[in-house]
Amino acid sequence: MANLNIVLYEPEIPANTGNIGRTCAATGTRLHLIEPLGFRLDEKSIRRAGMDYWKDLDVTTYVSWQAFCEKNPGAKLYYATTKGRKVYSDAAFEPDCYLVFGRESAGLPEELLKENPDTCIRIPMLGETRSLNLSNCAAVVLYEALRQNGFEHMKLEGELHRLKWEE
Repeated sequence: MANLNIVLYEPEIPANTGNIGRTCAATGTRLHLIEPLGFRLDEKSIRRAGMDYWKDLDVTTYVSWQAFCEKNPGAKLYYATTKGRKVYSDAAFEPDCYLVFGRESAGLPEELLKENPDTCIRIPMLGETRSLNLSNCAAVVLYEALRQNGFEHMKLEGELHRLKWEE
C-alpha cells in the first residue's frame, strides 16, 4: 500500500496548508510541516481551509529541516521546483516517498536543489508564468504519485462509485 508523504518547507499561507491538509486526509497521505510556519496551527483560517478533515490528518511538525532529516533517515525525497530538470510525470514515485514543496514566496532553498538535482521535479507551465499555487502543485504531484502506485487504498471506493453509475 502506498504510504505517501507531503512535506511543506516553511509554509507561509494558512489556506494553502489547510487545503493541502484536506487533500492529505482524503488520500491517506501524511503531512510534514517544517518550521518556521507563517501562521499558528490553531488559527481559524487553517481550520476553515482544512475544514473538519484536520482532525483526521496525520501531521507532524519539525523545528527545522535538519530535525526532519534526522527523524526520517533514508527517506526518498522529491523536490518540487520550477528549476527541476525532470517533469513530475517522468519521475517514478516509490510508495513511501516524500514530496517536498517550498515556501510560497521563495520555494525551496538553492542548496537543497543543488544537492539533489536528480530528484528535482517540475510542473510544466507557459514561459511567462512564475509558479502555480502551492496547494494546486501539491495535488497535481500527489495524484500522479498515487496513480503510479495504483490508487491501491482507494480502489474499492472507486469501484463502488463506478458500479452505482452503471446501475
